[in-house]
Amino acid sequence: MSFMPAMTWRTEGISVRAPVKWRAFDGMMGAFWEAECHGGATGYYLAEDPRIMIFFDNVSGIITLSNSSAGDMTCFRPMQRAHYIPAGMPMWTRTETLHAFAHLNLHIHKDRLLRFLTQSIGRSAALEAMRRPVETQDVDAIEPLARLVVDELAQPTRHPIFIESLVGSIVAGLLDINDATGSRCAGRLTQAQMKKVVAHVESRGFGRVTVAEMASVVGLSESWFATVFKQTTGETPLQWKLARRIDMAKQMLLENHHPLAEIADRLGFSDQAHLTKAFRQVVGETPAAWRRTRLSA
Repeated sequence: MSFMPAMTWRTEGISVRAPVKWRAFDGMMGAFWEAECHGGATGYYLAEDPRIMIFFDNVSGIITLSNSSAGDMTCFRPMQRAHYIPAGMPMWTRTETLHAFAHLNLHIHKDRLLRFLTQSIGRSAALEAMRRPVETQDVDAIEPLARLVVDELAQPTRHPIFIESLVGSIVAGLLDINDATGSRCAGRLTQAQMKKVVAHVESRGFGRVTVAEMASVVGLSESWFATVFKQTTGETPLQWKLARRIDMAKQMLLENHHPLAEIADRLGFSDQAHLTKAFRQVVGETPAAWRRTRLSA
């Protein structure tokens, strides 16, 4: 039976540039939008079933979104290339400047999605994955699939099972899925994203770099970045950064006898005492004691 999503939405300052290309299928519906946002444009969206949004260009510097409030600007974050929005999660959007964009919306009935995931990972893991929102700039794996979906929406040439299979692959590639044993199969930073974070932190001399700044480098919200970073490294961003700063401090301690106050300043510690406390916390001894032991060996 063809599925038509139940969705509440309101927009101001957003206009459609071409007729929407859409098709309804058994338990899902796809729609390709080509639109234009004016500066100050806003939107509100709330769907009873899960949905996926895939943008075909980078809008992170143009459009921001929030899932908690339209009035609190501190809650807004950059829109990513791909989003999975769980059923019942509201979304508010704001646009900074005039911008044309194209994106694919995939609406999937919650029961259809649950059946699809359950057969591979079990019901409890499926329900958990369906509750977790996903937002990412990394669309290398799913963008080609999304473009094939758009082609079929624009000019159907194949049996509906083709587009339904594409949507299933997009779901598997985007959702944050645990396997039947509870091991996380997704929700990690890619190698390219991790390299960007490391390069940025290194460029700042491992000094004062906030989690929000690290998240912005790879285009993720601070909360989601913290989650996937720990899943990737086994450490929180702050734990990881502190360990790297201590590694750098060790190098400097062995080079030309840098004064501790200088090392503390160059690595972004508030003072020598702050460095000493952090160093002891990670290494188990003070910087001075550690240096004496290494230089006398």
